[in-house]
Amino acid sequence: MAKVVKAEIDLSTEEKIKEAASKVFTKKGYGNARTRDIAEEAGINLALLNYYFRSKEKLFDIVMAERIQKLFGILTPVLNDAETTLEEKFEKITENYINMLIEHPDLPIFVLSELRNNPERFADRLQAKTHLTQSVFIKQLQEKGTEIHPFHFLMNLLGMIIFPFVGKPVLQTVTGGEENYLALMEQRKKLIPEWLKMMLAKA
Repeated sequence: MAKVVKAEIDLSTEEKIKEAASKVFTKKGYGNARTRDIAEEAGINLALLNYYFRSKEKLFDIVMAERIQKLFGILTPVLNDAETTLEEKFEKITENYINMLIEHPDLPIFVLSELRNNPERFADRLQAKTHLTQSVFIKQLQEKGTEIHPFHFLMNLLGMIIFPFVGKPVLQTVTGGEENYLALMEQRKKLIPEWLKMMLAKA
């Protein structure tokens, strides 16, 4: 019983540190973030943070890997689903992403800020070239015979989903608060696939 309780405490402390690290890295970036800042955000002493994570680099790598998986992990299975049409993929990706970003609205800012600072490492971690260029999604677009590069559809899809969350502080103010903003995000679940279908029809 004691071992179970200790494991639960360890897990809780570890998760608390990672959540604090995500906030500090998002706010200050990797270069300006200090382990002391993360410890203070987590409400623990620096020695305890160092016990769980020996260095800022190790902590950052773990947090970044988890955030990348959360942001892009839902994309690859849908892109490579041979049983769904392009139109169904548009709908699945849009709904899954918006639901996830409503729950984790700061996620794009954290990932995209580091993407700009270290794009090669980011792409290698994702194995983006292999996952995207060889996906069923790309092959289905090519089979449509469109002259438009398939990546335009993927960039449009992700851009229309992610940008409203990157710009949430401004958009929430302009739209009249959290409730109105979330209502717009719900509407986008239906609108974005329709917009992409129209693009596809005219391509």
